This record gives sequence, C-alpha cells and structure tokens, in this order.
Amino acid sequence: MSDGLVNTYAVPERYDCQVGDLIGGRYVVESVLGQGSFGCVYKVKDAQGRLWALKLLRLWEVPATIRQPLIERFDMEYRTGRISSRNLVHSADSGFLKGNPYIVMEFCDGGDISKFMGRADAPLPLLATDILSGLAALHSNGKVHRDLKPENVLIKHDGTAVLTDFGISGDRNKRMTERNIFGKPYQIFGTYAYMPPEQVNRARGNSTVLPTTDLFSFGVLVYQMVTGKLPFGPLEDENDLVRYQKRGQAGEWNRSLLLASPHGAEWEALISRCLVPDLRMRIQTADEALSLVPRYGNMNARPAVHDSAPAPHRPSRSGTYLHIMHGLEHGVKYNLDEKLAEAGRSLLTVGRDETNNIQLKDYNDSYVSRRHFTLERQSPGVWVLRDGQWDTAERRWMPSTNGSFVNSEEARSNGIELKNGDIITAGDIKLRFETT
Repeated sequence: MSDGLVNTYAVPERYDCQVGDLIGGRYVVESVLGQGSFGCVYKVKDAQGRLWALKLLRLWEVPATIRQPLIERFDMEYRTGRISSRNLVHSADSGFLKGNPYIVMEFCDGGDISKFMGRADAPLPLLATDILSGLAALHSNGKVHRDLKPENVLIKHDGTAVLTDFGISGDRNKRMTERNIFGKPYQIFGTYAYMPPEQVNRARGNSTVLPTTDLFSFGVLVYQMVTGKLPFGPLEDENDLVRYQKRGQAGEWNRSLLLASPHGAEWEALISRCLVPDLRMRIQTADEALSLVPRYGNMNARPAVHDSAPAPHRPSRSGTYLHIMHGLEHGVKYNLDEKLAEAGRSLLTVGRDETNNIQLKDYNDSYVSRRHFTLERQSPGVWVLRDGQWDTAERRWMPSTNGSFVNSEEARSNGIELKNGDIITAGDIKLRFETT
C-alpha cells in the first residue's frame, strides 16, 4: 500500500491504457468509467477479484509548468481519502505509471444521488445523515469540500452515501476559469448552483473558504432532493445564472415549493439555516446540522452511523503545535514552545512574509497576508489567536486582508482562545492547534 505519490520520472511518458492492461502489477483494467482530456477513471480488479476505481492523470498532456502542482493536488486527494470515515470514498493505493500518477479508490456501484432527486420514496434522512457525517470528518481534519453536488455523492453497495472528489476541490481555490484534472472546463451552471455567495465572490479574491461553504451547498442539495428543483430558480442559460446568483445573495429561495413537497415542512428548519447568504449567520457546523435532520420513514433500514470527529493527532513529543492540514506544506508541524524560546517573547507572528516567526508558504495565488495573525501565550497552556499584527512603522494594529478564522468564527484583534483540535484558516491554508 502506498504512503503517497513520489514521482521517479523526470518527464512523464505517453501511456494509452487499454482494457486488460495490468497497472502497478496488481490491477487489471475492466472498463472505462469516465474520461476527459487529461485523465480517465477505470474500473479495475485486483488479484483477489475485488473491484476498485482507478483514477489516472495523463500528465504527459499537461504543460510542464503545472505538472508538479497537479501531482501535489493528486497526492492531497489520496491522503484525504485516508481519513477514517465510512462516508468518504476510501483511498486504497497510489502510484505512477510511466511518470503519470494514479489513485486506487473503493468502487461504488450504486451511482450517485442524482437518481433520488424529487423522489418521495428516497431515504433522505439517511442520505442527509451520511453526507453530513462525511462533511464532519473532512472539517475536523481541516478540509473543506468546496464542490458538494449530486455527482460527488456516491452510493455504495449497502446503500451508504459517501463523498468523493474532495482532494483537489478541497485543497485550493476553485475558480470558475480553472480547468479540472480531466481537462474539461467546469460546467458553470452546475457548479454555481451549489455555491454560496461568498464562494462566488471568491472568484474576485475577497473571501476565505470555511466549513460553512459546504453547509450552504448541503442546503441546496437537500432542497433539490426534496423538491426536484433548485432553490433559487431554474438554471439553464446565462440570464438564469444572473438571476440565480442575485436570489442567492438575497436569500430569496422558493419556500412555497418546499412546503408543497412531501415531507418538505419537516426539512424547512434545516434548509433555512443552511441557505443564509451571510456565512456568519448560517449554521456553523455539520454536527449542528445533524441535530436538525428530521426522522421519518424507516430510519433503521440500515445503520445511520455518524462518524464522530477523529481525535486530534497527537505529536510524538509533548508540547503545543501548529499542524498544517491543508496547503503547500501539508503535514508540517511547528512546535510553538520552541518558537517562543527562539523569539524570546510571548508572541509569535504568522504570515507569508519571511520576517514572521512562522512563515506560511503557499502557491503563487495565495490569499495569505504578509502578516496574517498573531499567537500569544498568555499563561502556561493558554494561547490566544489575534487576526493581524502590530505595525511598528504605522504604530497601529493592521488586520489581515482576508481574515483569520478559528473553526468558523472570525478572529479579531482582541483574539480567540485556542483549544486542542481547533482548525485555523488563513487564506487557503488550514492549520490545527494541537496540545499534549
């Protein structure tokens, strides 16, 4: 089993995969599940007869300048699939085929949840519970899906709903002009249908992505499953898109259609909390949303297990750490106690500029400020995070450009006290505060 993607080829070679080919010495290609310009997903079988989905990136068709970032994103997808959750598609293996990366994932033979849209007999409480449990697992590990839609929720053989396509969409900013790893431009209407207002605005560079992004998308998804329609109106052409976005920004969704649908009234409280345009007023956590899922029908058709949030990773040594969960240096841990000793004071500065005590490195299109936030140890075991830093030249406190967030709460200059396992968001980077 692979621990991640390490490329041994300086230049990827062309490889046209065919049915019957043996990949990685273990997987025989049975059929093509989906394909695009830059990649393909295959159904494969291993030596024990088990079926898997194998995603291959045809790196030889990708411009050399973006190959390494794509490999890093692909690796992030693999690693995200290693999170322990029954509601995330599990990554089983990874490797390279003549310099082209592939990921082996569990095969879900039930298709996606599009088939349940508008069906009164759909096991919606179970499906909603599964989706929220998957989101809870992602969020507790410092990840945001950012592309929750019917095609990205698959059904396993036992009826369990699982999230997929979370590695690449959840690692970095997802602009509408960006091409996905399969080389196809994102279907703009389908993508915008589930995006909250702050994510639409993010294309203009003025918002930080938080777990509340996924919860808005979840509200759209559940509304569509109950009614068979999108909450902010039809979305078939550019004119519809403009109207759809305006209604989304105003919070003007079709409540009467929901109430006229079977069981619609039972979902109103949850959907109302999700489709709030102001992320600060929106429902904040997947656990909170789970408490509002209505119970009706045969809720015992199968176990509706909610994956409890994984316990924060414990470093091998005692102390206080910042653990980068998402970003260019994912996996790196900074020992805050050692950093304080080096600094000779009770404050640590964190940001993109190299003058910081902790420099956050990200891609060129980073949303991390030069001086993003400040950490202060007020007493043994008590740490506070303050957005921004003191500017000596200006003789005043300077906030960051896009804000600092602890879980989903925006930090101000007066600070937020940190607790073990808290997720800190700075631009596209997510860090976990860990104490032992």
